[in-house]
Amino acid sequence: MTEQTQTPDVETAPQSRKTVKRGGGDPATRGRTTIADGVVEKIAGLAARDVLGVHAMGSGLSRTFGAVRDRVPGGSKSVTRGVKAEVGEVQTALDLEIVVDYGVSISDVAHAVRENVIAAVERMTGLEVVEVNIAVSDVKLPDEEDEEPEPRIQ
Repeated sequence: MTEQTQTPDVETAPQSRKTVKRGGGDPATRGRTTIADGVVEKIAGLAARDVLGVHAMGSGLSRTFGAVRDRVPGGSKSVTRGVKAEVGEVQTALDLEIVVDYGVSISDVAHAVRENVIAAVERMTGLEVVEVNIAVSDVKLPDEEDEEPEPRIQ
């Protein structure tokens, strides 16, 4: 009797490389995005100024100082004048101070400003806007001049 040794059939196929997923999960969840208060203030300021009936932003004093600052060489118009934002991780709250044109419905202007600001901030930042408080500090009369100081150089 001859003894036959049976060896198991072993396939010698090349080993395939496994795809290694590094970092784990969706790339959008790998890290944090923080948005500065000033960014939200700029967006809100521009959105509020786009509303018909909004003459200016800020109180009389801040507009006067802003006008002086705007005239300084290298100075730029402050789009955040009259806007204060508190920004959290997922929510934001805004306070706006506006001057409306004479003859417009203040409640309609405030409603339109609120809608425009909320839409712009939520679309651009992804933050939930929990409140937009609007303070109307003045009404611009048709015959009233803007509160800008006279230029020092004539």
